[in-house]
Amino acid sequence: MSEEQSPPVRAPEATASRPLPQANLDRAGHLGFVAHEVRNPLSTALWSAELLGRLRPEERAGERGLRLSTLGARALTRLQGLVEDHLLCERLDAGGYPLRLGPVEPVVLLEAVLQKLLVEPAPVLQLEPALVGQGDRALLERALEGLVAVAARGGAAVRVGGQRAEGTIRITIRGAPVESLEDPVKGSPSDPSGRALSLPLARRVATVLGGTLTAEGSEYLLVIPAT
Repeated sequence: MSEEQSPPVRAPEATASRPLPQANLDRAGHLGFVAHEVRNPLSTALWSAELLGRLRPEERAGERGLRLSTLGARALTRLQGLVEDHLLCERLDAGGYPLRLGPVEPVVLLEAVLQKLLVEPAPVLQLEPALVGQGDRALLERALEGLVAVAARGGAAVRVGGQRAEGTIRITIRGAPVESLEDPVKGSPSDPSGRALSLPLARRVATVLGGTLTAEGSEYLLVIPAT
């Protein structure tokens, strides 16, 4: 080996006398889950594209081509949501997301979320008037989108409440039974909607904005600072 060359760096290995720290094991389990969630829609999209490429032009324009195109598009949409959530979680964990803090109106953000999600039945908004919190508009809207989407699983009726209390804005989202806010790990149930990381992301957003996110029964409670 020349003087200019450095010896290869090897990752730490677990041994009987020196097991890996629990944090490493948790991280590995989470990344295993993410890899599995990414692989499923990616495989579907690639398979659909491959079959489309084998069809004759008239077949691609017909019913079979439409089915394959729709299947591939759905898989890519699922993949996009999952990858974007994962990368944003990573940036927040590393402190690499530039916060743009300012006044935010939860009702305005929720109205934008509902226009995007088109949830049926339409969620009911029951927020006190003139609620203004302090936060990053883009991050808070992303968190609310994930919370509403998960609360609406299975066609559940969603109600969103909001009030000011003790210098904070408290937003409640009621709907389907709540799910875990913790990072899923390898072996956790797969999520065909691409929302597997929506709740862990919302938890991180609440923390970085100086608030909290809790879940109990059929209600999520998001607390952020008020202006």
